[in-house]
Formats: sequence, structure tokens, C-alpha cells
Amino acid sequence: MNPNELRRDFPALDQQVNGHPLVYLDNGATSQRPSVVIDEIKRFYEEDNANVHRSVHTLGERATALYEGAREKLAELIGAGTRELIFTKSATEALNLVAYAWGRHHLKEGDEVLVTEMEHHSNIVSWQLACKDTGAVLKAIPVLEDGLLDMKTYESMLGPRTKVVAVAHVSNVLGTINPVAEVSRLAHDAGAVVCCDGAQAVPHMPVDVAALGCDFYAGTGHKMCAPTGIGFLWGREQILEEMEPFMGGGEMILDVWIDHATYNDLPYKFEAGTPPIAGAVGLGAAIDYLNGIGMKAIHDHEMELTKYAMQRMTELPGAVVYGPTDPEVKAGLVSFTLGEIHAHDVGTFLDSKGVAIRVGHHCARPLMRKLGVPATGRASFYLYNTTDDVDRMIDALFETQKLFGGGGIS
Repeated sequence: MNPNELRRDFPALDQQVNGHPLVYLDNGATSQRPSVVIDEIKRFYEEDNANVHRSVHTLGERATALYEGAREKLAELIGAGTRELIFTKSATEALNLVAYAWGRHHLKEGDEVLVTEMEHHSNIVSWQLACKDTGAVLKAIPVLEDGLLDMKTYESMLGPRTKVVAVAHVSNVLGTINPVAEVSRLAHDAGAVVCCDGAQAVPHMPVDVAALGCDFYAGTGHKMCAPTGIGFLWGREQILEEMEPFMGGGEMILDVWIDHATYNDLPYKFEAGTPPIAGAVGLGAAIDYLNGIGMKAIHDHEMELTKYAMQRMTELPGAVVYGPTDPEVKAGLVSFTLGEIHAHDVGTFLDSKGVAIRVGHHCARPLMRKLGVPATGRASFYLYNTTDDVDRMIDALFETQKLFGGGGIS
């Protein structure tokens, strides 16, 4: 793959920001969209726009074929069955679906839910709410100083009261690639289910949910070249069959009486109302685009960029990089602080140079407290980023230090 050629596929990258060519390094928050995705969404609205699963007319049948075709493409991408894949508006909604529709019906007072200290808020707060409603107790699996999970402590925390283990496949702050298969094996030995947040993994590496061994896996389209407003939940078919619906409404039913209803088959039992049709169409086009490059090629490219960025970060006096240093367990992002310079000042100055990074707590406040910092900068890479992008960022960081007098540069 040639990232310099690929970036021509992304119209948003061909612009000037504050008088400089854009360097987009905020892919952990959202990726840019290639023209083929934008064009396919436009074509859908111009030619096939109709509701799905409801109409016998031609447009309705074409829209339904596109919608279900996207589900089939996603199923193949992550090694799932189509009945096990539920379309949602986001990974956040998917995780809340599990905490609500499974958690509130299976947790009881005294049960324990384990989350990791590196979780995104969506895989913490959703379980806080479920515990509040059921009397279950939320506990945190520690993160070690090197950014890896404390697996020894995790194993000691498991017991007969453990009902759920919630774990990110990839940390959105540290870049840690967690050993989900081992986490799942140990959890299952204790009789617990595993809910995995895959939002930072599916866009960047090959994913096989069967090999991971978890029970639920959530992801989102907007981080993988697809539109906003489309996400997914994969769940084991047997567990999904036993669960109550998340929302009531059209499409999720077989029949309705005034006092009761019978529910639709999977996955439609969990897709009440008009779904994000155009989002699914765009997701299908995005998956085609990613498959045309190859997920392993994308992952290998990002690993090389990350190694290069981490090496260059060592040139910055006072810079601290957080997370694993082993590229085999680190995804394509670098989180850092720059001496005593506040992360928001760093991000603002970089923006003046046309370099877009994320700054803040990254929806991971418990992890920020663990790291002992209020915020970090985060450069997150994707298939269209290059070493030149990294160099532009490093040059801007040197200028930041000179401007603010931090990190040992005067």
C-alpha cells in the first residue's frame, strides 16, 4: 500500500488549514471518508432511498438489499454470523444495549462487574448504571505502569460473584492491544460473560470474534471510513436469543396485542424503528474499500508509523509517551505530554500549523487519574498517514516548546 496515493482518495485531506497543508492525526476520534463512500451515500439517496423490510416496491427492495448486504460484508470482516450482528447508531449504543438488555435482567445484588482502568466511558458508565439498578458492584482491573493489563490481579479478582468482564480490545489512550482471548478464557472459567469494546480495533487490524472468545463485541463505522451514525453489536446467538429487547417499536415484533407482543427473529429483535440505512450503505462501501487494501497491510503500516513516531518523540526534551513500547501490543497511536505545557495549548498551537491531534481526557478520566495527568495529546494514525505527517507534528511540537518555554527549551 502507498499512503501517498491513498490520501488522494480522501477529499478532506486536500485542503489548507491556517495556511498549511492539513496533517490529520485524529483518527482515533474519527477517520476521514474516501470519495467512494461519499459517492455511494449520495447515489443511494438519489436512486434507492426508501425504508427497509417494509415495502414491496422496487426502491424498498433495493434499499433492503443494500442494508442487508452491508451486514453480510461486516459479518465476513469480523468472522461473525449475520443473525448475530445488530446495527446500532454507535459503539456506545451497542455497549449500552448489552448493559441494559443483558445486565439489568441477569445482574443482582452482590454480583460483580469487572472493568479495566483503561476503558472508555461508554464501557464504564453503562455498567455503572446497570449496577445502580441491580445492586451489583463495579470493580476495576488495574493497569500496570507499562500500559498493560495486570493479568495476575485480574485472575485473582475472578470468582463466583463475577458476572461480567468489560474490556477494550484496544485502548483509545494507551494504544494497548489487550489479550482478549485470554481475558475471555479466564472469565468463562469463572462463569462470567465478556463485553469487548472494539471501536479502536476493527478499523485498524484483522478481527475474528470467534478467535477472541468474547460474548459481545461493539464497533462503530465512523472510525473506519464510514459515516457517523452507524455502529454494530455482535453477540453470541444463544445469548441474544435469551435477551429481552433493548427498545420497543416497529420491525422488532412479530405480532402485537394491547397487553403483550411477540418479538421478531434475530437480529431484528434489537433493531426497532427505521434503522440507519444510509449509514449502513456507507459502511458497506467503506468495508469494500478497506478490504481492497487489506486489514493486515493497514495494521503493518500503522505499526511502522507508530515505531517511527515513538522514536522521534524521544528527541523532544521533557516529552512523556504513555502506553506500551512493544509494537506487538501497541496499536497506531501515541499519547503524550510535553513538559509542563498544557495539552490544550499544545493542540491549539499545532492546529495553527495545520496539524490536527486530539487533546483532553479522551473519555477516559479514570485512566487519566491513574496516569496522574489532567490530559494528554494524542496522535492517532490511519492508512493515509505518512512519516512526513509525523515529521510535521514533531516540528510543530519543537516550536510549541520554544513558544511556551517548556520541556527544557528556551
